[in-house]
Amino acid sequence: MSVGKIPFLEAVNGSTVMLPCTYASCIGIKNLYFSWQFNDNGTMQKICDSVIPTEDAKPDVKKYKEYNERVEFVGKNIKNNISIVLWNITFEDGGQYICFGRNPKEKDKNHSAIFNLIVVDELRVVDNTLTIIIASAVGGAIALLMGFMLLKNLTLFVLAKLEEKNKECLVSSSGIDNTENGLSGSKADSKPTPKKK
Repeated sequence: MSVGKIPFLEAVNGSTVMLPCTYASCIGIKNLYFSWQFNDNGTMQKICDSVIPTEDAKPDVKKYKEYNERVEFVGKNIKNNISIVLWNITFEDGGQYICFGRNPKEKDKNHSAIFNLIVVDELRVVDNTLTIIIASAVGGAIALLMGFMLLKNLTLFVLAKLEEKNKECLVSSSGIDNTENGLSGSKADSKPTPKKK
């Protein structure tokens, strides 16, 4: 039995809530008994129950006492869903709800999941100031780091281009020096020797 990833709900007095529950079995089900109960200060009150003969079979759900008019079985056993809706909740409805199941194919092992309903006057407004400050600081730090990396890469690129240009200047100026100084391999050596008379 599972009531989902978040096993609690905060709801306003007088509203309607869904109490989620699903079941799962790796060997399948046959005559799976399930029930919803409310923990009223240690006394378990039955809300509804039924037997599901086979998977995807729609069960005939029996509702109990005070919940008869305020409970609706909405799971309909579609995709193993046995959720219920509780209409017009009051402060007295706040507390633990137990989704219980017993599968004869699993040697009648008992399974249950607890869902907590918190009934309030009005829903609290969540103050996100701290979250916004943290997100802004992290975002600013990432932007600063990216700017630094971009500036570093640009500087390295410019320095590499300047160094390349300086190498070209050195190569071309060394050729000019050789020619002017008359070193071997220079243009001065290529003059023909004067003829003797």
